[in-house]
Amino acid sequence: METRLPQGFKLGHFDNDKTGVTVILAEDGAVGGVDVRGCAPGTRETDMLASEKAVDTVHAVALCGGSAYGLEACCGIMHWLREKGIGYAMGDKIVPLVTGAVIYDLKGDGYAYPDASAGRAACENASDKCVRGKVGAGKGATVGKIRGNAFASESGLGIATVNVGDVTVTAVVVVNACGDVYDVDSGKIIAGAKANDGTFLDTAGCVVKGNLGRLMTGANTTVGCIMTDAKLTKLQANKLAALAHDGMARAIRPVHTDYDGDTLFALSSGKKDAQFMMIGVAAEEAVARAIMDAVKL
Repeated sequence: METRLPQGFKLGHFDNDKTGVTVILAEDGAVGGVDVRGCAPGTRETDMLASEKAVDTVHAVALCGGSAYGLEACCGIMHWLREKGIGYAMGDKIVPLVTGAVIYDLKGDGYAYPDASAGRAACENASDKCVRGKVGAGKGATVGKIRGNAFASESGLGIATVNVGDVTVTAVVVVNACGDVYDVDSGKIIAGAKANDGTFLDTAGCVVKGNLGRLMTGANTTVGCIMTDAKLTKLQANKLAALAHDGMARAIRPVHTDYDGDTLFALSSGKKDAQFMMIGVAAEEAVARAIMDAVKL
């Protein structure tokens, strides 16, 4: 499946050997929405995206590693945008609006997280290229951690595009889930928790049987962003983020657990007319495919 970014967006990554940050830039502004389903989220500026809030335009979404520490990367993104003259004009000041969410990838000794300089670097690296895999916020991602990291599967950042006529809907998703990832076509597990012999355990089945292993609250989370060049209102952008979680539920089981902070953003650059129902169905499909793509390393 060919992947491409809708008109009005750029994608940038920065990472080291443990973690990283991914930025979705909307330098001309984009109508934004969000839907947080996981019970242990780490987020920034999500309240302003609520349908009843006054501001309807954002300039960047940050997907960050490093747990809550990684939100520092958003400050670097803000400074980069301000230096480019991008943001809301408030008198003689410019205030870029940057929202974001984190995954938990703190492993080993010390605290590795993307700081402000990492956020700036991600912006400098931004382009219209769909770079995916063990990059940016996907650098330290794993899935299926019911038995701990030693029996989990490697994951990363996935991208998928669904076209609706001349409208583009693209999902960028960092998959760091407690649950397993399924192929939505075959129904088979393609990444997740493993038994001693290397076969997949079936995390959902283990949970139902009460075998919770080494679960840690908040130590997981899948985060992502759906971008489209379709014209959406703020209310529709929030609805789109909600509908896109259906794609997450198709590809990850269990999902939205007490141990995840699952969060999806939606951005519209407003370039083209489209029927909203079609965009919603496309977003669900794009998210499911992006999740599958994230584990096909």
